[in-house]
Amino acid sequence: MKSLLTSCSLGSLLWVSSYLPVMAQVPVSPTAPADTTHKFENPTGAPAIVKAPWYKGKLVKASIVPAVLIGYGVYTFDGGGFYTNQQANRDIHKLFPTYRTRLDDLLIFAPYLELGAVALAGVESRDDRINTGLVILKSELIMLTSVFAIKNLTQETRPDGSDNLSFPSGHTAQAFLAASIVHTEFRDKSQWYGIGAYTIATSVAALRMINSKHWQSDVVAGAGIGILSAHLGYLTHRNRWGRKPRLPQGMSFMPTWQGGYGSRTIGGLSGAPGLRFIWQPK
Repeated sequence: MKSLLTSCSLGSLLWVSSYLPVMAQVPVSPTAPADTTHKFENPTGAPAIVKAPWYKGKLVKASIVPAVLIGYGVYTFDGGGFYTNQQANRDIHKLFPTYRTRLDDLLIFAPYLELGAVALAGVESRDDRINTGLVILKSELIMLTSVFAIKNLTQETRPDGSDNLSFPSGHTAQAFLAASIVHTEFRDKSQWYGIGAYTIATSVAALRMINSKHWQSDVVAGAGIGILSAHLGYLTHRNRWGRKPRLPQGMSFMPTWQGGYGSRTIGGLSGAPGLRFIWQPK
């Protein structure tokens, strides 16, 4: 009996030892680290959103070109700079000694006419009409406030001596604001819409100098203010108007008619209008 048990034990040991090399080759997964995530700290495990540096923000990118234009206008303001206002005025009137026109008063809104014409032609703009109108209204308020405030602060005399509201050019600011709106709305369809609008705006700036209404510093700074105003109008707009409100799943509002004692009769129905709120969360 003892010999039988001994032989069985030896057999079991030999059977187990035969599987040890195989067991040694099986990879053992490392122990998962303890969850150290605090409550409400990235609970879904999604990668954290890394904010871009401030100099890569939309406001900085939108301000580069206007800052250069406004900076040059300030640099050449009141006879400063390597090419002064007086030198530019002299060279312009050598080319156009007697030419005068009122066309600049009409062309300031020509980019808006282009905007309407392209939209009526069926070209889809970036924003719907309601939001485009709101952006234009906001941009116009920014531009007009800025231009008239700076004019009254600088008190620069016009080349023709008519008044002291030369810097910056309001006509140029208006034209470049409208051109920026056209460019932003249709640049995804074709760059030529923006090129045409900016060509009109540049013509307005040139005519203001030819008509002796503005110096070069006035029109360059006015162009920068107009572009910046349009950019600020877009950056501060959330495009919420003209859209249906988004409600959580299972939530709805339904108009109802509540009947009751002493209620008025309208259209043969006795009651009062009401609103029923329904929410069936899942």
